[in-house]
Amino acid sequence: MNTNTRPSFSLGIEEEFMIVDPKTRELKSHIQGIIDAGNLLMKETIKYEMHQSVVEVGTGICSDIAQARAEIFERRRELAQLAISRGLRIGASGTHPISKWEDQEITPNLRYKQVVEDMQMVARANLIFGLHVHVGIESRQTTIEIMNEARYFIPHLLALSSNSPFWQGRRTGLKSYRSKVFDKFPRTNIPEYFDSYGEFERFIAMLVKTNCIDDGKKIWWDIRLHPFFDTIEFRVCDIPMRVDETIALAAIIQALVAKLWKLREKNLGFRLYRRDLIMENKWRASRYGVEGKLIDFGTQEEVPFSHLVDELLDFVDDVVDDLGSRKEVEYLRTILETGSGADRQLAIYEQSNTLQKVVDYIIKETHHGLGVDLPAPEPASHLPAA
Repeated sequence: MNTNTRPSFSLGIEEEFMIVDPKTRELKSHIQGIIDAGNLLMKETIKYEMHQSVVEVGTGICSDIAQARAEIFERRRELAQLAISRGLRIGASGTHPISKWEDQEITPNLRYKQVVEDMQMVARANLIFGLHVHVGIESRQTTIEIMNEARYFIPHLLALSSNSPFWQGRRTGLKSYRSKVFDKFPRTNIPEYFDSYGEFERFIAMLVKTNCIDDGKKIWWDIRLHPFFDTIEFRVCDIPMRVDETIALAAIIQALVAKLWKLREKNLGFRLYRRDLIMENKWRASRYGVEGKLIDFGTQEEVPFSHLVDELLDFVDDVVDDLGSRKEVEYLRTILETGSGADRQLAIYEQSNTLQKVVDYIIKETHHGLGVDLPAPEPASHLPAA
């Protein structure tokens, strides 16, 4: 396909949710009941995950951010109502503050069985919840070129989405502990630079030939060329609590892809940085979230994250109106003002000194703006401090 042809920049959004028992505030391995009921209402938009206390819902192929907003609101609303009708709740957080992975049941699926067989405790302990955003690019060569350049922005996206400060009843000291849990998987994190799509194909062929993987779906990088769809997929984000945050992240991801393509259309490009340097920023993003500093590689100095967000918004300013996403992209400033999900979870913990209140807050925020009649939290027994 002609690499000069304008991509569709279509959107697809996938959110992974916790299934929570509202009495204990613990995760509940109840995916089969949710799926059985959800298949009638949500059809193929609701999916299994490896642990039975995790459920994924996603949009179809959306032509713009307005359609994506409408669909992701509807999917989350349907799932929330479905859970409530079964005496359960959904929650959006990159990790569950209390529950232990050892207590969770694995979905009886051949694919997941093989993953557990291959990776053992690493797979069983991968009890995390993410946000994946697809942007349509119909040329595979163009996708590789944009993936190379977009790697630089992966830490920015992680910081903005950071929403997992607790793990198994403990305060981790990180804003995105989910990203560290997933690091234990092979073929994760930020990918290397590829000179061409042909080089990428040879890389995948080598892994398949040597029995490392059976197909490209077992490449779990933070950003990847999807093996089956004509999309570039961003996988680095914690799932945010509020749906408005999900939409803002999807909008800035789409705008970044569109801007990088626009530069190429003008025979320009974005500077490529070493993976090791980008990984330094990713660590800072996982540790400090929006309250920290990242490295400005151009000036070779630490910069407050808020300054980089200003630069990011300036960078995409000339494409957001064409995409119809200015309002959604500007919501990033709200995230800076109110804090990421991790900051807000920590604030609730500081006020209450109990993780059960944090779980209640996650559930409440997950339902924000959905128009769902969420029952009041039930009385909870005391949990030890994190």
